[in-house]
Amino acid sequence: MVLTIAVAHAQRPHIIPEPSYIDMAQGTFTITEKTKIVVYDEAWDAAEVFAQDMQQYFGSKKPLRCVKRGSGIKVRTDKFVPEEGYELNIQPHEIFVTGGSEAGIFYGLQTLRQMIVEYNGVVPCCFIADEPQFAYRGVHFDVSRHFFSVEEVKRYIDILAAHKVNRLHWHLTDDQGWRIEIKAYPELTEKGSMRKETLVGHGLNPENWDGKPHGGYYTQEEVRDIVAYAAKRSMVIIPEIEMPGHSQAALHALPWLGCEEQIVDVWTTWGVTPEVLCAGKESTYEFLQNVLDEVVELFPSEIIHIGGDECPKDRWKECEHCQAKMKAEGIESEEELQGYLVARIEKYLNTKGRRIIGWDEILEGGVTPTATVMAWRGAKIGVYAAERGNEVVMTPLPICYFDFYQTESREGEGLHIGGHINFEKVYGWDPYEGITDEARKNIIGVQCNLWSEYLKTMEDIEIQLLPRLAAMCEVQWATERRDESTIREKMNILRKFYEANGWHYAPYYFDGRK
Repeated sequence: MVLTIAVAHAQRPHIIPEPSYIDMAQGTFTITEKTKIVVYDEAWDAAEVFAQDMQQYFGSKKPLRCVKRGSGIKVRTDKFVPEEGYELNIQPHEIFVTGGSEAGIFYGLQTLRQMIVEYNGVVPCCFIADEPQFAYRGVHFDVSRHFFSVEEVKRYIDILAAHKVNRLHWHLTDDQGWRIEIKAYPELTEKGSMRKETLVGHGLNPENWDGKPHGGYYTQEEVRDIVAYAAKRSMVIIPEIEMPGHSQAALHALPWLGCEEQIVDVWTTWGVTPEVLCAGKESTYEFLQNVLDEVVELFPSEIIHIGGDECPKDRWKECEHCQAKMKAEGIESEEELQGYLVARIEKYLNTKGRRIIGWDEILEGGVTPTATVMAWRGAKIGVYAAERGNEVVMTPLPICYFDFYQTESREGEGLHIGGHINFEKVYGWDPYEGITDEARKNIIGVQCNLWSEYLKTMEDIEIQLLPRLAAMCEVQWATERRDESTIREKMNILRKFYEANGWHYAPYYFDGRK
């Protein structure tokens, strides 16, 4: 019987994303609820999170003990290991997890966590060395179209962290709701966080709304709690404050931000509204700066997302303030006026020690090379931005929008925004396609996006996210190590991991539906 187990464990573990190097050895290590985690330096956060995860796995009353001395799972940092890399050395009597930083240790423990589920706690001896392909490995979460509670956001973070994601792009404001407390402008959440009803369906019948108020927001205390929760999981939260478009919730709360200062509702439908911030009034810039002052105090992220997408210019063309601003600044078009707004906000955030990231429309106004571009309208735009010297996060619509349908037939999927992105399409994507060797260094990362127009519950969210996130994390972490001949076998094991954690997932990939 012992020989049978040893032979079985000689096979490579099915880790997602694929590690850089695995060398199998003889023997096993058995992990139980009594196993200790020995922390040799400051990696307590990573160790404690792992201990809590194991508590859930074993169903025990307490997490695994984290101690400074003893035997068991030993974690430490080593400057000779790449910063986000790790080495996992499983021996018959001890396990060593060494990271270039606490993040590396966290990722090593996530690999071990997958192995514990795969092998029911009796993990094979082996040596794994691993590091990520991209520095930026992001997932987006829209909480404006539908609001999700603090605990639900934390659950989302847990799912991302298990896939070695290190950036959560948190979409906090839009036409349909303002979700973050700003103390300088309490009206933003008092009025802008609640819409009176929500469109039912795709809008083919414009009279069809549900008649139910929907809203919610995060207090600054709750935001700090969520940011700290993510940080313990080696994840940075990048807040997005939309400007100058997608701002109707703010305009409802503060009508003086608009060109016409008319009263508008928090929007009850989807798409693009003509109601945008006035780019001609100095009061708009004062407002944005005051909001960002509070945002940067809440989020330590080096980059702040300023939106910049889908901003109709109809109001600006008729606005005396916008036209006067264009004349005074020598601005020839409304597109350049948006560029002027973006440049001012970028300069202001630079004084705070931060940089901007925005959707790729910010390129149209002549954005500076120091801005990071989030290429969503197509990979070619990302290539263009990288070649002009901007850092780029690739997130093109045909590949990275996880609110799209997952099968061609759409049978049994419920209502979604449209499109078709299956697991195979994500897994086979090359984010470097079409890029020159010189510009390649400017592609700093990859992100998938989850818009919530048609996602009302956490179960909806998880089914759209999983298992496609597994394909995306292979692109983010192991772009050049992917192997289509082994991915299905690996995914069948990962399915067991999802079930062990109580996460919902879509069945289509496992059922062979494309």
